[in-house]
Amino acid sequence: MMACGGGESAAPPTAQPTPAPIPQKVEPGAPAGGALAAIDPQAIDTGVQPCDDFYQFACGSWIKNTPIPDDQAMWLRSFDVIFESNEKLLREILERDAKSPPEGEPYAKQLGDFYASCMDEKAIEGSGDKALAPLFAKLDGVKDANSFARVLAELHATGQSPLFRFSSGQDFKDATQVIGMLDQGGLGMPDRDYYVKEDAKSKELRDKYEAHVAEMLRLGGEKPDAAKAGAKVVLRLETSLAKASMTNVELRDPHKVYHRLELAGLKKLAPDFGWDTYLKGLGFSGITALNVAQPDFFKLVGQVAKGLRGNAIADWKIYLRWHVLHANATLLPTRFVDEDFKFHSALTGAPKILPKWKRCVRAVDASMGEALAQPFVKTRLGAQGKAQALELIGGIEDAMKSNLETLSWMDDPTRKKALEKLMAINNKIAYPDVWRKYDGLEVSRDSYFDNSLHADAFEVKRQLSKIGKPVDKKEWQMTPPTVNAYYDPSLNEMVFPAGILTYPFFASNAVPALNYGAIGMVMGHELTHGFDDEGRQFDAKGNLSEWWTPQVGKEFERRAACVVSQFDDYVAVDDLHVNGKLTLGENLADLGGLKLSYAAFQNMKKGRTIAHGPYAYTPEQEFFLSYAQSWCGSIRKEMVRLQVQTNPHSPAKFRVNGPLSNLPDFARAFSCREGSAMVRAGTKRCEVW
Repeated sequence: MMACGGGESAAPPTAQPTPAPIPQKVEPGAPAGGALAAIDPQAIDTGVQPCDDFYQFACGSWIKNTPIPDDQAMWLRSFDVIFESNEKLLREILERDAKSPPEGEPYAKQLGDFYASCMDEKAIEGSGDKALAPLFAKLDGVKDANSFARVLAELHATGQSPLFRFSSGQDFKDATQVIGMLDQGGLGMPDRDYYVKEDAKSKELRDKYEAHVAEMLRLGGEKPDAAKAGAKVVLRLETSLAKASMTNVELRDPHKVYHRLELAGLKKLAPDFGWDTYLKGLGFSGITALNVAQPDFFKLVGQVAKGLRGNAIADWKIYLRWHVLHANATLLPTRFVDEDFKFHSALTGAPKILPKWKRCVRAVDASMGEALAQPFVKTRLGAQGKAQALELIGGIEDAMKSNLETLSWMDDPTRKKALEKLMAINNKIAYPDVWRKYDGLEVSRDSYFDNSLHADAFEVKRQLSKIGKPVDKKEWQMTPPTVNAYYDPSLNEMVFPAGILTYPFFASNAVPALNYGAIGMVMGHELTHGFDDEGRQFDAKGNLSEWWTPQVGKEFERRAACVVSQFDDYVAVDDLHVNGKLTLGENLADLGGLKLSYAAFQNMKKGRTIAHGPYAYTPEQEFFLSYAQSWCGSIRKEMVRLQVQTNPHSPAKFRVNGPLSNLPDFARAFSCREGSAMVRAGTKRCEVW
């Protein structure tokens, strides 16, 4: 997730300047006073001109000299290095809690017991697959549509999600209400396109998936021939679900995934599914208000229930058996874990599984993240750092305000609403004001499997208990150690966890170019999400509403189409192009984020002399290098394919070269001539915010 910049940029310079000289040798060093430098000179490839390929220029030597670890599908200089450091600290906390939980630290014993149960491979191997027996016994109870609904509810209540997903969320058109959320689901592969595309790579992956399902069924107790036949059934049923599912691009349109119904309306849409039985099985029979995100998909759910007789019941029981195995494979003995990773490796290219301690740290963070975060944040981001981060955000919001006030293509009625939305944005920094409670969560050292199911059931109940209650605006959707950030359009808020507020993204003693180019860009990126193709459809109160005048809305769409076209042209791997529509929101946020953070950087510099590195670069060049180097990274070909087909973020190279090539400020900083690869001029230059 990245950042944005101030008002509309001037047109590219008409004169043809000489490209800025690039030093042939750069030495490591730090600015006077011990401040952290904005760039890593050893990462730079001086054999490449910045105006030809800025990503390669900024990162080429780092990429050449930094192999991807065997247990990773990709490796980014900033994100993954910080994540690795954070995980090591979390490990120290959990190992301490497992040996001697400190007095007065909330949930320390539960954290230690959870981690210890995960690390106890002898106990996990010794228990075998006995933990599956109660789940498989539930499946034996499927006799008809009503019992099918009851069993689905029992599985969903423990965090498993065959057939569809059910949770809670804010009503898109009344952000004060929390309602039930029904979403398509039930697939074992990452996305619907893996089932329906007919290219050679997709067919190859489907074959590997079928073999994987067969082997998991065999490990789960089926005879080899029955397991192979069962895998074909699973692939057939999941393909039918995939064909009824919306594409990733369709899912990005909030109007396409908002269909509020009362329970009576859902029963009319899919009358043959036992909705009363299902909700009772979840323990929430009083729920009536629902968003049925994909009505056509739930019509299919009704058809599935209607056809549950004879062989169809047997087939869907095989499907459910597979999904029990799929959801719980990582909690079971090594033979299940290894087979699960084998298909994961086919998707991502990572040749080795993560070490056990990393998998256990992530499991505890996923299950009890805000308990684990409390000792973590004590060692991260003091009061000075938090105040400085808020000051950065304030400067970037000021840049957005100036941008909105002077934007030539926006009329006054729309401008007024946009400024109202900007002024209403809530910023959350580092960690929650109120920590989540885990009272009542059963954790022991006896069973990692049971701990995980208890934690999942605890979270499902917590989520569904929100329905019909006031929105909790203090809640966080990421744990504080997370190396990321987000914007939520229904809450109109930006959240920056402590995990990302560290070097090389941010440091209290860094030169300004680092903080503005790295974390400042992240902040501008998230702010721009409030005004990207999705976020712009929500108003200051978080409601899905049309607050743009028709003419201004059409102008936004025209400008956004330029970005779609630009990224559609990028070839990610082999003959696979970036999907400009899928990645539009993130690409707009990158473009806007860079402009906003750069404008805030320039505003901060006015009337003062700022520190910068001891290299032959101006502060402006350091700003852009800081941004680019935050995205230095390598990625395996398999992972590129997975990312391009499923992820709304473009590959790192295009996240750098794409927005920068549209910015005249970048061209000026490096004296790039019009016509060079890093300068998109005339009608090719894309500008939205």
